[in-house]
Amino acid sequence: MAIILILAPSTAHLSEVKNPEIQDASLVKQINALEQELELTKKALAEAQEKANAALDAEAQAFIAQQDHFFLSTLGADGFPSVSYKGGDSGFVKIDDPKTLRFPCFDGNGMWLSMGNIADHGKVGLLFINAVTPHRVRIHGVAKLVRDPAVLSRWKDVGLAVEVTIQSAWINCPRYIHPMEKRGQSKHVPGDDHETASADWKALEVVADVLPPQPHEVKK
Repeated sequence: MAIILILAPSTAHLSEVKNPEIQDASLVKQINALEQELELTKKALAEAQEKANAALDAEAQAFIAQQDHFFLSTLGADGFPSVSYKGGDSGFVKIDDPKTLRFPCFDGNGMWLSMGNIADHGKVGLLFINAVTPHRVRIHGVAKLVRDPAVLSRWKDVGLAVEVTIQSAWINCPRYIHPMEKRGQSKHVPGDDHETASADWKALEVVADVLPPQPHEVKK
């Protein structure tokens, strides 16, 4: 997969795009004044969209399979996007095929914002970013909630998962990613070799009596 900068071509450029499988409307928006100011050409925009994949290629699959976190963007009922950090063990995002991936909904803050948005709208963006060895993959897709016990059994202490059907995927230039060092693993990530540690704040009186059951309690 080539490293590219995805920019939004105008609808007038659709005839030049040679990848009809890509159905992502965000890649075909009108060129705005800034893009015109930067003298971006129709050819460059069409070539950028052509290089976006309608599925995960082997390189993207291998990269995602090694990651222990990503950022999830969903769309709320009020029209505002929401972005959430999702973390787990390396490989916690499961790739079922080049068009489909699944990830768990670990116990959170009880607001269910991302899951509620997915239930309402389904359109999502995923950003997989590695700051140790700078690299990143972006995905646009349509998501749905999964409650099938056979799927949930792929992770520990999970009562809900998400399945994403990929519409487009591409690699972004990593030059602005600040190199970092991983110092350890969160004790709150469920694992077969330890009991899942609950968040300390969930024991506070002010929230203890209003929090919903944790997902692994729901599963039981």
